[in-house]
Amino acid sequence: MSITTSTSPGISQRTNVWAAREMLKHAAPVTVLEKFGKAIRMPKNKSTTAKFRRPKVFAAVTTPLVEGVTPKTHAFQYEDVECTLSQYGMVVGITDVIEDTHEDPVLSDATVQTGENLGRTVEALTYGTVKAGTSVFYANGTTRSGVNTPITKNKQRAVTRYLKAQKAKKITRMLSGSQNYQTKPIEAAYIAVAHTDCESDIRNMDKFTPVAEYGQRQPLCEEEIGSVEDVRYILSPDLDAFLGAGSSTLNGMLAADGTNVDVYPVLYFGMEAYGVVAIRGAGAVSPTVIPVGQKDKSDPLGQRGYVGWKTWFASLILNQTWMARLEVAVSDLE
Repeated sequence: MSITTSTSPGISQRTNVWAAREMLKHAAPVTVLEKFGKAIRMPKNKSTTAKFRRPKVFAAVTTPLVEGVTPKTHAFQYEDVECTLSQYGMVVGITDVIEDTHEDPVLSDATVQTGENLGRTVEALTYGTVKAGTSVFYANGTTRSGVNTPITKNKQRAVTRYLKAQKAKKITRMLSGSQNYQTKPIEAAYIAVAHTDCESDIRNMDKFTPVAEYGQRQPLCEEEIGSVEDVRYILSPDLDAFLGAGSSTLNGMLAADGTNVDVYPVLYFGMEAYGVVAIRGAGAVSPTVIPVGQKDKSDPLGQRGYVGWKTWFASLILNQTWMARLEVAVSDLE
């Protein structure tokens, strides 16, 4: 996972470093879920196994001390949670005709777009992991197929009551918005993420406070729209719904197929509920930049160029009871 000098002649280390920085700069704003998981960096020249470490929790001491008797010593231990990394990547082709006839900076724009694709890839992989959690609530009924009502404050309270009962701590730190591997402190809260289609219903919740009225409180990121009690809501268009998975009684809710309600997962997280290998900092991405005009035996006229990226990634749920999925419908505004 290191940024290496291209083996192709004529491509400098400086070009590769520039490409990596540009890709990471445009990947970071696309990702939402990466910011709130327990993030680790994949060390170079290790195996394809990523290891998350957490201290084992002590049980409550319910036996009183005996006068003059030293209590039994308990060992402080860690436990490892492992996952296997997989390699992902893409290549974009550029021809000499495109470069010669387009007035746009094709190579630079391709680098930006591949960086955003890197972010969306990581987001999609993480979303696939966390939305498969086993702690599930429904806006109405007891199954996904019966859902046909929007989110409410009472349902949010049911979720947070569950998280608190499971001793899920509120999130107090998050990855910064830059491409570097840095965290920043935040006001303690549970974090909820959902699709942007949910915005109107969330804003209609009782006691919703929009970001514009936060006062001294700082928004976590551009995607945050506001809060309800001790939950802060962050929305992204990349967090897709279960289309047509809900009730056949539409009840004024969105239904892409016109037959069954679309069901939207709203994901609530406590601290360290899930883990990710962060796509941040030096070594996070291995870029490829081969400009048009570079000639070799496979392209003797230098007609083709390429921009691409390659990275290793993994995500996993660290504690099923420190996160929950509330499945809701979304009001049809038309």
